[in-house]
Amino acid sequence: MATTGYAAPTDGELKRRGPAGEQAPLIPKGPEADAKKQQPPKKPEPSFLDQYEDLIVPLVFTAVAIFTRMWKIGLSNIVTWDEAHFGKFGSHYIKREFYFDVHPPLGKMLVGLSGWLAGYNGSFEFKSGDTYPDEVNYTFMRVFNSAFGALCVPVAYYTARELKLSRYAAWLVTLMVLCENSYTTISRFILLDSMLLFFTFTTVLCYSRLTSLRKQEFSPQWWLWLMLTGLSIGCVSSVKLVGLFVTALVGLYTAEDLWNKLADTKMPVTTYAMHLGSRVFGLIILPFCVYMLSFKIHFIILENTGPGDAQMSSLFQANLRGTDFNDSPLEAVIGSRATIKNMGYGGGLLHSHVQTFPEGSQQQQVTCYHHKDANNDWFFYPNRSQKDYEVDEPLRYIGNGDVIRLIHAQTGRNLHSHTIPAPVTKSDYEVSCYGNTTIGDEKDHWKIEVVSDAASRDYSKIRTLTTAFRLKHVVLGCYLRAGNVNLPQWGFKQIETTCTKENHPRDKYTHWNIESHWNERLPPAKKDAFKSPFWNDFIHLNVAMMTSNNALVPDPDKQDDLASKPWQWPILHVGLRMCGWDNHIVKYFLLGNPAVYWGAFASLFVLGAMILTYLVRWQRGYTDLTQDQIDHIKLAGLYPAIGWVLHFIPFVIMARVTYVHHYYPALYFGILTFGFCFDWLTNMLPSNARLAAYGLTYTLVAGLYIYFSPICFGMVGDAANYAYMKWFDRWRIYG
Repeated sequence: MATTGYAAPTDGELKRRGPAGEQAPLIPKGPEADAKKQQPPKKPEPSFLDQYEDLIVPLVFTAVAIFTRMWKIGLSNIVTWDEAHFGKFGSHYIKREFYFDVHPPLGKMLVGLSGWLAGYNGSFEFKSGDTYPDEVNYTFMRVFNSAFGALCVPVAYYTARELKLSRYAAWLVTLMVLCENSYTTISRFILLDSMLLFFTFTTVLCYSRLTSLRKQEFSPQWWLWLMLTGLSIGCVSSVKLVGLFVTALVGLYTAEDLWNKLADTKMPVTTYAMHLGSRVFGLIILPFCVYMLSFKIHFIILENTGPGDAQMSSLFQANLRGTDFNDSPLEAVIGSRATIKNMGYGGGLLHSHVQTFPEGSQQQQVTCYHHKDANNDWFFYPNRSQKDYEVDEPLRYIGNGDVIRLIHAQTGRNLHSHTIPAPVTKSDYEVSCYGNTTIGDEKDHWKIEVVSDAASRDYSKIRTLTTAFRLKHVVLGCYLRAGNVNLPQWGFKQIETTCTKENHPRDKYTHWNIESHWNERLPPAKKDAFKSPFWNDFIHLNVAMMTSNNALVPDPDKQDDLASKPWQWPILHVGLRMCGWDNHIVKYFLLGNPAVYWGAFASLFVLGAMILTYLVRWQRGYTDLTQDQIDHIKLAGLYPAIGWVLHFIPFVIMARVTYVHHYYPALYFGILTFGFCFDWLTNMLPSNARLAAYGLTYTLVAGLYIYFSPICFGMVGDAANYAYMKWFDRWRIYG
């Protein structure tokens, strides 16, 4: 039967009809009735917590964080773990001595600032395990560092709110950061990790806030948070190069955002250009300027010569106070004694010592060495076809194209090469020291090829510091080279020096210059003869840092009980003893909260399963999610998970030695992922069950934190008293 489109009358309609179904006359409605109908229902009055939560809750969490990060912070009065490194770097800033390290300078400058504020004079050596003297206010320096760790807690709260997590989920994320035992422990010492974590947290917060302002782009508030994001990126990258990983996360989201805007055909080209230009300036140029500024300040403060001089170019060293370069003659002559520096990034000084190669020629070793000693000194001598050198002879200047010998000052042997393969780089020839001033042959001859001179275009004379030259072996045609290959232990891990067959004039590792120069017959050079531009120093130091960082590989000849593998970190397979384990020492064990670690790691798989499920259902035609929900999953769930990957995978790939604290930035992204997954899944539960789930999780996280709190605040006395915390054999809390 065909449908008629008839709909049964409602109860209200029947009441308005007459007895025969006739419609009753409608009663006209007055204006009061219309106004009453148009008024929206009244919203309930917001509670006190609703109005002031963003102020009260962070204050409470921050107060607790200050207590946990600083309580009993001065209990141990010994130099603990890497305080031996970073405390010493702080001392160099106070004494204004140039040093070298694999990390950028901002964090160490802040350590130096804490020492200066504490009245420390920089005289303590910060040897591992030493007792702090009375004149070193180490407690203040630790408190200064711990403040960065405490401030991570409110930053985590505001980040969770910007990611549109619910109130209870934001509290959970904040509690997990607050009650993460490893975060507490690492923040209580003179280290860089609390600063790295703080600026990582602020970078995520600033960019999360920036994404919340998508509909207010180019407003004053949007510009403010864009600039703050750039400043934070610059700071986190200036503390440790690990900061580049969170920079990559911001870059990834920015690239996606610009790609999506490119698809908007209604957007004018000029508007898109503004989007692109603003992000290039705010997220690339500004952070890079902050990064460079940290090095500029670094160079300004460290104006005196120090233990890191040899890592820098000779020209740079000439501008440091206290160097002997000011007394060096400008032009080299036959008979001059000099040190010869490799100009490759991270290059050292040409060096030899009495030890011989265990294989090959078994002649005297030649290496490159960063530390200054008498074994770096060489004499310039004429080749064997020329007149022998005499002390009172007329000056014979050395220039481009001259063939000379280099004689090691300490042993009297000639710099020599032959067709024997180098000990490590087998494709190159071995370089050794052989013979003496009378014994030798043409394989002791080296031809000078000038590459450039920073002070002159006249290559007829090679000059101290300013002339870059190559040394070509006359017989073999190879070039003296010192790359970044380290010899085994028999070579004291010094840099292998070879004679390379390949002729690449631009290869910096075949470039050399005279660094120090001594000759009583020549006058010292003028001070203004040596100038070093900032840009060259900046590039040189950064490449040297990265080169040295990559060289921190595990030593097969040594047992490192503190090192660990990346796969061990997420599952909390191992911890780290931060000091000696004698009964009279206050002991600290670097270990995370199991609820936080395992929950954060498991959430990555839960998120993956969630996304896969929604993708399969979408492919089958189900529309479970709105566009806003999809954006929420991406911003609050997927991108934190990508942040975890970006901070974890590089340590799996790189060959350098790794420790448990390298996982801490990645852990934060795991915590954010956990907060999102827990929030999303518990929203499907009834209200009471949801509250119970949160309450149970809060209790578990806080309870385990308290349970393991002795490892954070210091274990006093016999370690056997704390054996109850040793859940697994790999946790070396006891035994």
